[in-house]
Amino acid sequence: MNVVPQKKFFTIALLALGMMLVGCTGDMDDLDEYINKTKARPGGRIEPLPEITPYEVFTYVADAEGVRSPFVPDLPQSAGGSASNGTRPDPERSREYLEQYSLDTLRMVGTLVQGDTNFGLVQSSADGLIHRVVIGNYLGQNDGRIVNIDESAIEIVEIISDGIGGYVEREAAVGLAD
Repeated sequence: MNVVPQKKFFTIALLALGMMLVGCTGDMDDLDEYINKTKARPGGRIEPLPEITPYEVFTYVADAEGVRSPFVPDLPQSAGGSASNGTRPDPERSREYLEQYSLDTLRMVGTLVQGDTNFGLVQSSADGLIHRVVIGNYLGQNDGRIVNIDESAIEIVEIISDGIGGYVEREAAVGLAD
């Protein structure tokens, strides 16, 4: 009953398999030629590895003369260090409202001119309120004093620790928000 269709299917499958095998036996002369050319090329010279110098061990002695301790900062004596330059935050100054926020949470939203006074308008992201500031007011958590207000930014000079007991001034700005 199903013998004829099975024979026909078997014949077609055998014919397809034969065609695939014939397709795989194609001309590979170009591949063989490339392999032979590559094998015929002379080998390259490998440079020797550089000689590794052994690490010199040094023992630090606390009372060694002329040797600086690696645990003490190397400051030039003529500069006097940043601790003696007089820049310090004023601990007696009463803090302003916007000093509780870091500068990255404050954004300038505009300016306002009333008479001869140029105000900067600053919005804090914590409360969303807009605050008026003038030159001389303080912003941010690093004693940032406002030194200039223009249409695009509020320029600030902050007093930050230099990490070795002193303080340095750093310029910063709060730009106009998009």
